Amino acid sequence: MYNGVYCLILENDPCSIAVGARGLITFPKGWHVYCGSAQGPGGLSRVSRHIRVTREGSARPRWHIDHLLIHPGFHLRSVVCAPAMTREAECRLAGIVTVYPVPGFGCSDCSCRSHLGYFESNPENDVVSAFHSVGLTATIKTINTS
Repeated sequence: MYNGVYCLILENDPCSIAVGARGLITFPKGWHVYCGSAQGPGGLSRVSRHIRVTREGSARPRWHIDHLLIHPGFHLRSVVCAPAMTREAECRLAGIVTVYPVPGFGCSDCSCRSHLGYFESNPENDVVSAFHSVGLTATIKTINTS
């Protein structure tokens, strides 16, 4: 499997969720985009794990994003990904798509302000544009979690 970067596009109802050491976070109704990297031995198969966690809803949260993926108020709608050889692309994407960030979310291992951003409407076109702006060719997968 290729190494790369990805963005999870989630639609959500208004809700509050306890997210590990971050504590309770209140999320307004809308859309959220999470930027992640898959640079380890499994590469972009990490995206498959996120989809599986969403569908099963029973995983013990390992990462910040897992808390959203298993919450009934959040719905994974699509994934945008691209091969990339370094983790730098993840932080560059996060810097572009987190115009309205959830402070400290998903970035405990870097100096970014957040890897989760809020949008009022479906941000898929914005996310694809962000990939292009950092020189990556995006692949989009619509997720059916029904």
